[in-house]
Amino acid sequence: MTPCQVDSATPPFEDKLKTVEHFKAHCAAGQDLWIFGYASLLWRPEFEAQEQHNAKVWGWHRALKMWSHLNRGTPQCPGLVFALLPGGSCHGVVYRVAQEQADEVLTRLWAREMPMDVYTPNWLNCATPHGPVKALAFTLPCTSPSFTGHLPEARYRQIFQEACGRFGTTRDYALQTYQCLQQHGIEDKALAALLRYAD
Repeated sequence: MTPCQVDSATPPFEDKLKTVEHFKAHCAAGQDLWIFGYASLLWRPEFEAQEQHNAKVWGWHRALKMWSHLNRGTPQCPGLVFALLPGGSCHGVVYRVAQEQADEVLTRLWAREMPMDVYTPNWLNCATPHGPVKALAFTLPCTSPSFTGHLPEARYRQIFQEACGRFGTTRDYALQTYQCLQQHGIEDKALAALLRYAD
């Protein structure tokens, strides 16, 4: 399946939403919480992890194709943030949170990532140098109204030049993510190509 080709067997966007209680139940069963970071969680996790490793997931890819009307833009000049979209693969970092701290971390993470229920949280299989783990990740189906679809070069240039929200510009957000990926030894060629429009 090509990236963002909708599978007719995929449930509607609304049916895929999961509550924070669903994920807390996993930790209540005595399991540590693994979290997959692929964008701002790389450079601003806001929680303490017992360990972290570079990781790769299949079936999803990182893309700057999610509208942001508050954090990195405004309703008048929407910005963009990253999402995990269907198709391809993605390198990022997994963090392990001890079961004793998982409830608190999940509550804070939910407040940060899910205030408007835009993302679809999912358990993803992640390959690490120390073996596979199943980690929580915040994904975006192509049926979401927050998915931008294809954007032309001129629109990216305009967004990088003008979009700014309460946490800063889309341009700085994308650059910071790219630089942090490089620090982890992760090369994202698609993002590097996109950032040419930010010059």
